[in-house]
Amino acid sequence: MSAKKVLITDYVWPSVEPEKKVLAKYGIELIVAPDGNEDTLVDLAKEVDGILTCFAKVTNNVVKSAKNCKVIGRFGVGVDNIDVGEATKQGIVVTYVPDYCVDEVSDHVMGLLLAWNRKIVLHNNDTKLSGWGNAGLGMRIMRLRGKKLGIVGFGRIGRMVAKKAQAFGLEVLSFDPMIDSDSMEQLGVTKMELEDLLSESHFVTLHSPLIAATANMFSKEQFKMMRKDAFLINCARGGLIDEDALYEALNSQTIAGAGVDVLIDIQPDTNHRLIKNENIIVTPHTAFFSQEAVLELEQRAAGQVGDVLIGKIPENIVNVELLKVNNLRADIKQ
Repeated sequence: MSAKKVLITDYVWPSVEPEKKVLAKYGIELIVAPDGNEDTLVDLAKEVDGILTCFAKVTNNVVKSAKNCKVIGRFGVGVDNIDVGEATKQGIVVTYVPDYCVDEVSDHVMGLLLAWNRKIVLHNNDTKLSGWGNAGLGMRIMRLRGKKLGIVGFGRIGRMVAKKAQAFGLEVLSFDPMIDSDSMEQLGVTKMELEDLLSESHFVTLHSPLIAATANMFSKEQFKMMRKDAFLINCARGGLIDEDALYEALNSQTIAGAGVDVLIDIQPDTNHRLIKNENIIVTPHTAFFSQEAVLELEQRAAGQVGDVLIGKIPENIVNVELLKVNNLRADIKQ
């Protein structure tokens, strides 16, 4: 009997040795795609039992071509690059790792907030360019204690951001229709409707998943609701924000600034107008990163794919409803 095969579509870390070691324990052979183009993945997916993907798009065509595939595992939290609907229709389990970088992303959010408010980037650049003591002190720098942070999406990362923000004396508000007010109040957080949160918050940070209902959830209307001294943070998904509306809001001083770790284009041009805007701090999708987080991600993502292929229920399933229907391809013992 030939060994099972798992395809890695793409990765952004130094090597796939951790994945190889994990999958070898299951007797699984690893195949690494030379690129993440759809045609390449369609061809390679035909003979594999599982797929692991980072940022490459596992499209409808890729899923349909994967006739023997039983599991698609995402290296990460969001699964918007996978056609989950088609995978579910085909009986393919989709896994993810929703909690591997909670510390890292929440740290990054606070880092962007502090860098903006304390004008750290501005003062660093000005000192190196013009010398010591040349940065003017006329710009607005707030005392954080008593100011308000609005968290849009109160999941794992949102809750950790709340805890860290409270340590700085920030009052925390949150909008999340899926979380009740009592659950928030137990953590010292006030549940609010989005419009009210935006009108009151000095800082707003986004932690919603990117789905049809949340695409462009921040557009002209939402920016107009915000304070003129507000700072918007997005370390979630680029598609949550209407980039044209953000650019306009920054240029018209509808809001004071933004800090983003993600844009709609996963590899934007260096001349992207938001990257060039002086009222925005940009990091290149690194909020998730620490050596510890990436190793955990590699091992857990590979382990879940391996579990499915030996008939075990994995730790985290996106389309959990598959376990209750008859078209499940994997022989999972429940």
